[in-house]
Amino acid sequence: MSEAFVLSSKFEPADADPAGIRPLAAAGRGDRGVIVKVTGVSGAAEAVAAEELERRLLEMGFVEGATVEVLHEGLFGRDPIAVRVDDTRVALRRREAGAVSVLFEGRRREAGAVSVKFHGR
Repeated sequence: MSEAFVLSSKFEPADADPAGIRPLAAAGRGDRGVIVKVTGVSGAAEAVAAEELERRLLEMGFVEGATVEVLHEGLFGRDPIAVRVDDTRVALRRREAGAVSVLFEGRRREAGAVSVKFHGR
């Protein structure tokens, strides 16, 4: 098997910066926000070149200003994740989601929690 396809069990997404911007890979189910930056660099070993990953993410709708919400997480290692990008649902691995920086609003929607209304673009 090629090294490019070996998943690292040690992948940890970067922490949030002071402005509250953090990678999509660090989000949990129910987190919502606005995409502020898309790069091809996720912080994990990639199977494709950074330029190719950025192109793929942009084609799937991960563009600056788009609203994003995490809908579902996989059972094993919380990977992959299903997200809503504007009106489209997309599934992707957390290592690819690390290349998308998001300004998250409110708090996670959990059982019994008050829902926070988010006003996107």
